[in-house]
Amino acid sequence: MSLKALDYDSINENVKKVAYAVRGELYLRASELQKEGKKIIFTNVGNPHALGQKPLTFPRQVIALCQAPFLMDDPNVGLIFPVDAIARAKHYLSLTSGGLGAYSDSRGLPGIRKEVADFIQKRDGYPSDPELIYLTDGASKGVMQMLNTIIRNDKDGILVPVPQYPLYSAAISLFGGSLVPYYLEESANWSLDIKNLYQSITEARRRGVTVRAMVIINPGNPTGQCLSESNLREILEFCINEHLVLLADEVYQQNIYQDERPFISARKVLFDMGPPWSKELQLVSFHTVSKGYWGECGQRGGYFEMTNIPPKTVDEIYKVASISLSPNVPGQIFLGLMVNPPKPGDISYLKYEQESKAVLESLRRRAHIMTDGFNSCRNVVCNFTEGAMYSFPQIRLPPRAIEAAKKAGKVPDVFYCLKLLEATGISTVPGSGFGQKEGVFHLRTTILPAEEDMPQIMVSFKKFNDEFMEQYEDYRGYSRM
Repeated sequence: MSLKALDYDSINENVKKVAYAVRGELYLRASELQKEGKKIIFTNVGNPHALGQKPLTFPRQVIALCQAPFLMDDPNVGLIFPVDAIARAKHYLSLTSGGLGAYSDSRGLPGIRKEVADFIQKRDGYPSDPELIYLTDGASKGVMQMLNTIIRNDKDGILVPVPQYPLYSAAISLFGGSLVPYYLEESANWSLDIKNLYQSITEARRRGVTVRAMVIINPGNPTGQCLSESNLREILEFCINEHLVLLADEVYQQNIYQDERPFISARKVLFDMGPPWSKELQLVSFHTVSKGYWGECGQRGGYFEMTNIPPKTVDEIYKVASISLSPNVPGQIFLGLMVNPPKPGDISYLKYEQESKAVLESLRRRAHIMTDGFNSCRNVVCNFTEGAMYSFPQIRLPPRAIEAAKKAGKVPDVFYCLKLLEATGISTVPGSGFGQKEGVFHLRTTILPAEEDMPQIMVSFKKFNDEFMEQYEDYRGYSRM
């Protein structure tokens, strides 16, 4: 009997190769348990509002008015919505060609791209060209579009930090390329040693792989580190010397929980270096409304900015963007509001500032609670979350636990995370879903559960972990760490 096009054995092999651990086995099991009535704490994905973070008031007011412009015809609208929200809604509606229900330019609304360019110039101190900024349905769509443009065949490699966010491994598999890992140094707070980059690229070339681009995630996901200015400069020099495109995933730039290493964009460091460096490197930078203190994951608003990309290539990227006709317009407006928030003197400024500051200060406290909690546990070590939304503790599994996992047909950290889920309802992601060194095991959890719930969550984790270690440690041949 002949196979049909969507029979499993005849579909695209690249689709089968895709793995996405954040919504993988653990998430599916957690969903099953939830249906059975068990309380589940979904810490597997950076989804702030799903874990109780309240939306910021001002952007929701503006978007409500944009979605229902007839509200502005009501003489009492000023009693419900502040004047600056009404004015901003009128501004965004004036940029569209028929409101939120109409397609925009495939690159996004020109007026909002100009707002993004102004934001970038204010952040970095160097002008930005709105024509080289594309608005996208979240940063992920932009990342996938650029990888699809760069990858030509299975001999094209992309340098990706390990541990990495599974978007990269999944998209590289989908587009038929090769992931070339470079390992971050856990013992040095997940810093990047430039020697590892040279080792990775040399090994890839030995295998016949042409490395064409490098990914950085700053602040890191899942590792939470912030790259220093000197480290960024080394990376930029490496990419220039090796003729690589740098893909700078900077979606967590607002999520910083210490003062020693503030966020610095790759673009700023590049332009600070000056010519000829600043004219050489091909750089694509990504940002989103899904993270930071906004957490508007469901709105799907993001952008990418291209630096030193030839005009003919930009035209090709525009052509591919045009296939989707338009990024979603409400997401574009959220992005405009994120890069151009209320200013001092505006009616909504104080409330916006209070809400934003409260979210970030709470996240900073939660980062400390979680790190301290993990480090109080038997056979668990965890670097402090400097930025982003995650904690990535190393779980030092006893040999007997590794043997038990093998007997159960599970990867050891999957085995541990499943046991944790069953015992506590805490849904995490095994470190193997992000990549890790051989024989080393981790899990990733967000720092997003409500601050008042965090101490009890860590108590619950500690109780499970210590009982797990008690069960599987062999005191005759294994010493506590």
